[in-house]
Amino acid sequence: MTRDNMVGTMRTWMRLIALFAVALGLTAIPAHNAAQAAAAPSFKVLAFYSGTWDAAHINFVQDANKWFPQAAAQNNFSYTSTNNWSLLNAGNLQQYQVVLFLDDLPQNAAQRSAFEQYVRNGGGWMGFHVSAFNTDPQSWSWYHNEFLGTGAFKSNTWGPTSVTLRTEGGTHPSTARLPATFTSSISEWYSWNNDLRNNPNIKILGSIDPSSFPVGTDPNQSWRSGYYPIMWTNKNYKMLYANFGHNDMNYSNNTGLSSTFSSEVQNRFVIDGLKWLGGVSAPPTDPPTDPISPTAWYTLVNSGSGKCVDVRAAAVTSGAAIQQYACNGTLAQQFQVQPTSGGFARINNRNNGVQSIDVTNVSLADGAPLQQWTYGGGNNQQWQAVSEGGGNYHFVSRLSAKCISVPNASTADSVQLVQRTCDNTAAQSFRLTRQS
Repeated sequence: MTRDNMVGTMRTWMRLIALFAVALGLTAIPAHNAAQAAAAPSFKVLAFYSGTWDAAHINFVQDANKWFPQAAAQNNFSYTSTNNWSLLNAGNLQQYQVVLFLDDLPQNAAQRSAFEQYVRNGGGWMGFHVSAFNTDPQSWSWYHNEFLGTGAFKSNTWGPTSVTLRTEGGTHPSTARLPATFTSSISEWYSWNNDLRNNPNIKILGSIDPSSFPVGTDPNQSWRSGYYPIMWTNKNYKMLYANFGHNDMNYSNNTGLSSTFSSEVQNRFVIDGLKWLGGVSAPPTDPPTDPISPTAWYTLVNSGSGKCVDVRAAAVTSGAAIQQYACNGTLAQQFQVQPTSGGFARINNRNNGVQSIDVTNVSLADGAPLQQWTYGGGNNQQWQAVSEGGGNYHFVSRLSAKCISVPNASTADSVQLVQRTCDNTAAQSFRLTRQS
């Protein structure tokens, strides 16, 4: 059989197969169309960068342009980056749900006007580090004073370091999966002339925890105290700003020594923030299967040891140690989570309801022991119950932002509980079981 005859025969068979499929009422979707449908992104991101100033910022851009495409593939959005700022125009921006500024901001009036109109019309924006830097906020007052709220750059830390960040601001899609505190990636950090806490339009989502001080390695460029917001949003716009975005560098050969995307927990903020900006609901924290009742009594069983939170010797007076002990059903192991204010609660013992779990000596330190004490309204006696799903919670101190913890993940009886930096381990996780 000749080649032409073979091709003709194959075509005949393909037609017969197609006719047979139609006769059976079957429909066929072309493979390439099915693949395109499956790959359709849920939203589109356009990232702008300059990549011309400071090797650490250039390294961050290179870092970002490797990490974001991977994150996009895993989370069903598209990512396009460009250093052509002329694409910041109304016609082009219509194609995208989210705009990123990686290491710069628009410099001419036409680009600035297009961007302002974009976000006023509901477009999403996320900016990093240098995108807020300025020494003259009046050069673009709407952006620096209204949109970001920062005013002018005030100071920076040096050299680049990681810090402990404290999640704040209550419920927000970008922080839904963040613990009360977590370790950031390495960055240089900026401060600003304006105190964002005084701006009613700004919602601060994360700040440097006091346990991080001093921040910086150069004594002349270190922060030793104060309040420094790191992530925030403006309630009037769909926007997020993150102060990180400066990698550690060996400037002698311009080699990067760190990655902004090395902190898995910090990356949750970026991913969930992008999903919120792009109109896709970020994964919420799992709802409790049995919401905590303010009038019920519960045993608190540690996920690591399987032992119950317990008042030592079933004491009813102030100063008794809060410990873990084999669960025995006594009133010394039953607690009530009674709301106070702002999402916090006192944790009362059933043996004496005026006695609450208390951080000894109003301490801010890791390892500070817990005791029971007559409730007096102190922040060291108030805890936020954060659901982990399935009836498990961790408890965050209103005073220190640290978590109730079993020291050294011990499984022994009579080990006194402490507060410690929240770390998402089983030693800080407790299952609540309602008692009659």
